[in-house]
Amino acid sequence: MADNIFINRAEKKLSEIFSELEIIRDLNQEKVLQAFQDNRIGEEHFASVSGYGHDDMGRDAIDRVYAQVFNCDSAIVRNQFVSGTHAIACALFGILRHGDKLISIAGAPYDTLEEVIGKRGNIKASLKGHGVAYDEVQLKNNIEVDIDGVANAVDQDTTMVTIQRSRGYSLRKPIDIETMTEIIKVVKSRNPECICFVDNCYGEFTEAYEPTDIGADIIAGSLIKNPGGGIVEAGGYIAGRKDLVELSAMRLTAPGIGSKGGAMFNQSRLILQGFFMSPGIVYEALKGAILVSQVFCDLGYNTSPLPDEIRTDIIQAIEFGSADKLIKFCKTLQYNSPVSSYLTPVPCEVPGYDDDIVMAGGTFIEGSTIELSADGPLRDPYVAYMQGGLNYSHVKIALRGVLEQIGISEPDSE
Repeated sequence: MADNIFINRAEKKLSEIFSELEIIRDLNQEKVLQAFQDNRIGEEHFASVSGYGHDDMGRDAIDRVYAQVFNCDSAIVRNQFVSGTHAIACALFGILRHGDKLISIAGAPYDTLEEVIGKRGNIKASLKGHGVAYDEVQLKNNIEVDIDGVANAVDQDTTMVTIQRSRGYSLRKPIDIETMTEIIKVVKSRNPECICFVDNCYGEFTEAYEPTDIGADIIAGSLIKNPGGGIVEAGGYIAGRKDLVELSAMRLTAPGIGSKGGAMFNQSRLILQGFFMSPGIVYEALKGAILVSQVFCDLGYNTSPLPDEIRTDIIQAIEFGSADKLIKFCKTLQYNSPVSSYLTPVPCEVPGYDDDIVMAGGTFIEGSTIELSADGPLRDPYVAYMQGGLNYSHVKIALRGVLEQIGISEPDSE
C-alpha cells in the first residue's frame, strides 16, 4: 500500500533522531527513579485518607518527588486541580496582587488563559478585574520570541512574566530550554525581583532539563498531559520557589491551609505510577509526532516542528489549508481510537475558545492529551494540532488511516 511506503521511507530517515530521543528518555527516567529512591517511596504512600486529608503521607511524598525531579524547593500536586488552566490560574491569582504587572513574553497566551487574564469573558472575575495590569510582547514575524522586545518591556514595575512553553493554537515556535534560558537571563538582568512563571503544559520530559533547572521561579502543568503517564485520572501541579508555591496552594485551598490539606481520594498510587511511567510515554508520543511530521513534509504539507527540529513539547501542527481536510484528519484519528471509535467529531463551540473547534479524543481519560488526540480551530490556515500517543505503534496505525482518507497524492489541491 502507498501509505505504508511513505511511512517506511520516513522511518528510515528518522533513525538517528529516534536514537537521540532515547538518550533524553533514559536521562529523565533515571532522574525520576532517583527521586523515588531518595524519598523512600513504599506501599504506605498508596494508602488513602479521608476528610481534611491531614497527615497524608502519600500526598506529601508526591510533592517531594515532583520537587526533586523539577530541581526546586517545593511542589503541590493535587487531583483537585481540574485542568492545567486551573493550576496556572491558582498560581497567577495566588501570587499577583492589585497594582502588580504581568507580561506575556510570547504574544497572546493560549485561548483559555485569555479569560483568566481578562482579555475577554467575565472581566470582573479575571486578573484585570482584580487590578492586575497586563501587557504582551509581540512575536517576531509571528513565529519567534522577540528577545529585544522582552528587554524593552520588562522594567522595575514588572512583577511577573509568563512564558508559555508550548505553542497553543498558533504556529509560533515552542520555547525550548535554550531559548527559555536566554529569556530568563534577560528578564532577571532588567529586574532581578521579577518572577519568571512558565506554563509547562505539554513540555515535561521532552528535553533533558526543565524550566526550573535553568532559573524559572515557578511552573505549572496538568496531570492528564505528560507527567500523568496516561493513567492519572485528573489533576495538576505547581512547582518552584517555596513561598510562591505556598501562595498558589492557598489559592487552591485557603489561607492557613495551603498545601497541608486536601484528601487525595485514593489517587496517590496512580499519580506516583504515572509520574514514573512518564518519561517513557513522552518518548513514545514524541516519536509518533516526529513520524507524522516527516510523512506530511514528504507529501508537501507545512508542519511545525519540522522532523529535525528540537522538540520541547509533544504537539505536532499540520497545516491543511482547508476545513474539509482538518475535519477528515480528526474524524480518522477518532475512528482509529481505542475508545469511542464509533463517534464522529463535529465542529462546535467549546468553553474558553473563540472559534468553533473540531476535536478527536478517543481517550481512556476525558480530555487526556498525552493519549493520541487532535484538535484545531475552524479558522485559516486550518491547522490540526496533534498530541500524545501512549505507544508509537498506535500512532502509525492512525497515520495510515489518515493518509487513506485525505488522499496522499493531493497535498495542496484545495
